[in-house]
Amino acid sequence: MTATIDTRPQGANPFDPDAGLAGIGTPPASRAASTAPTGAVPRPSAPTPSVPTPSEQRARRSAPSSLPNGGVGASRTGARRGVITVTGSVGPRYGEILSTDALQFLAMLHDRFDAARDELIAQRQLRRQDIADGSDPDFRASTRPVRDDPHWRVAGSRRAPGLEDRRVEITGPTDPKMTINALNSGARCWLADAEDASSPTWPNVVEGQLALHDAIRGSLSFTNEAGKEYTLRSADIVDLPTIVFRPRGWHLDEAHLRYTDANGITSSALGSLVDFGLYFFHNAAELIARGRGPYFYLPKLEGYKEARLWNEVFEVAQDALGIPRGTIRATVLIETLPAAFEMEEILYELRDHCAGLNAGRWDYLFSVIKCFRTRGDSYVLPDRAQVTMTAPFMRAYTELLVATCHKRGAHAIGGMSAFIPDRRNPEVTRQAFQQVAADKKREAGDGFDGTWVAHPDLIPVAEAEFDAVLGDAPNQVSRQRPDVAVGQHELLDVASARRAGATVTSAGLRSNVSVAVRYIDAWLRGTGAAALDNLMEDAATAEISRSQVWQWIASGTVTHDDRLPVTRERVETILLDVVASLPSEPGSRLEDAAAIFRQVALQDDFPAFLTSPAYQAYLVDSPADQV
Repeated sequence: MTATIDTRPQGANPFDPDAGLAGIGTPPASRAASTAPTGAVPRPSAPTPSVPTPSEQRARRSAPSSLPNGGVGASRTGARRGVITVTGSVGPRYGEILSTDALQFLAMLHDRFDAARDELIAQRQLRRQDIADGSDPDFRASTRPVRDDPHWRVAGSRRAPGLEDRRVEITGPTDPKMTINALNSGARCWLADAEDASSPTWPNVVEGQLALHDAIRGSLSFTNEAGKEYTLRSADIVDLPTIVFRPRGWHLDEAHLRYTDANGITSSALGSLVDFGLYFFHNAAELIARGRGPYFYLPKLEGYKEARLWNEVFEVAQDALGIPRGTIRATVLIETLPAAFEMEEILYELRDHCAGLNAGRWDYLFSVIKCFRTRGDSYVLPDRAQVTMTAPFMRAYTELLVATCHKRGAHAIGGMSAFIPDRRNPEVTRQAFQQVAADKKREAGDGFDGTWVAHPDLIPVAEAEFDAVLGDAPNQVSRQRPDVAVGQHELLDVASARRAGATVTSAGLRSNVSVAVRYIDAWLRGTGAAALDNLMEDAATAEISRSQVWQWIASGTVTHDDRLPVTRERVETILLDVVASLPSEPGSRLEDAAAIFRQVALQDDFPAFLTSPAYQAYLVDSPADQV
């Protein structure tokens, strides 16, 4: 299906500007094409002053940069603009990524969007508290005109080479070895992950950008400590999976780059803008020249205003580098409960730059728990292993996503089945193949256009299920789902999982503690995707584990098998036993991992993300954070 962008007659914008859904004021077809010359950096207006919160005023790293011009402003004009300063240590070739021009680009993005991001994070907190206090999320009345208008469409894969067929996408971090393995895997796309599958150590951040830079140019190679060499199977990027880069979410900082605004207020740079900005600045034009494009996954969005901010970032970034607006394509992960009620609005805000939506199932479960953590027993989820995608509230979420995407010409991409094979254990592999095949058969049958896998051996398994439905067609966007009728009740029917017989068990409680601690230990040592108990765990699944423990304690949940309540004391006993049972290896961070778990699962306060306090207090300046 070829999608069109906004086919309604031009004229006054029909959407309520007070609801914030007027785009930038006019429909996309009436916007003038960008004419900014290549390399030109616009002169943004001075940023709106903002007062940082106490957490934003915390001490920053003071190590001096050994890069020339370690502090670089956003303009060469001499006007007083914001400045990005490199405070992290510098390794080989870091200067290629952290160049003067690239830092100017980052400073310009922060000048334009730093204050707006802070406001959105504050709005998140208010909305989350409203839900915790008893206000159920629902479809917005003020944005109903967007949902009711049948005319508009997103850009989709139109004029986006490499995004037409996304039936199997492999995911993984961007270190050189994983980059080569992903690009050699035979998948249609690669989610190059700087977010949940990556620990945000300074080397991972910069060297991941270097790996992507070299891979796009066909020059990436890697030799491990044993002397094994890894090389790309082709130097031509069009012969390899299409790269879709995932930056960090709006909530995460980058402690190794410091932003000082025009008023002299200094804070950590934004991880989202750092990741996006460096990748786009160095690779957008090169990707286009080589027959691909700058494509992105956008994580952790909680509503249309956050999507609008990304759209504005895209417009400014494209204008700054002389790239036509609409060249960027983004796939948004619907992985928060509030975003599930704003799918169409999110698509609308990004319509010039939107390729589709993804069902980020694990973060979605985490968001459900986070939103309803204090709402009592009827909102308590059973063991994670018992919450399947066939649970009514999860099925409502995925059915609505497919119907919404296809209505607007967008691709619907399925989520990750956590099962992974073990080449040394045929039975584990057989079970993984069986579980993944069933999961992907359901997705393909429901109308998804593609799906995720975490291991190369799973690509043929997933591909077979989508081939059976798609045949030679690149996708099934033209398949509409008028049969789908999902409302507020269906999305919020969290109790449906337990009504179907799922329970909270002592084994599930211990598994949550064990998985969270082992994952955090791996994360602190620089590994963001860890194979644990034949499942691929990342930050999202660790968040589920610790959040369930917090909710079970707060709700007075009783484990079904032994009829004992989940208490702090009981969890502390399990935690001590888990830590004692794990081998102490060189570089182990188990004690720190246990301390973080206590902070995010056993305290009265519930941190919105475990990675935020863990990053500042335990990861920055740690051994894994050194170049």
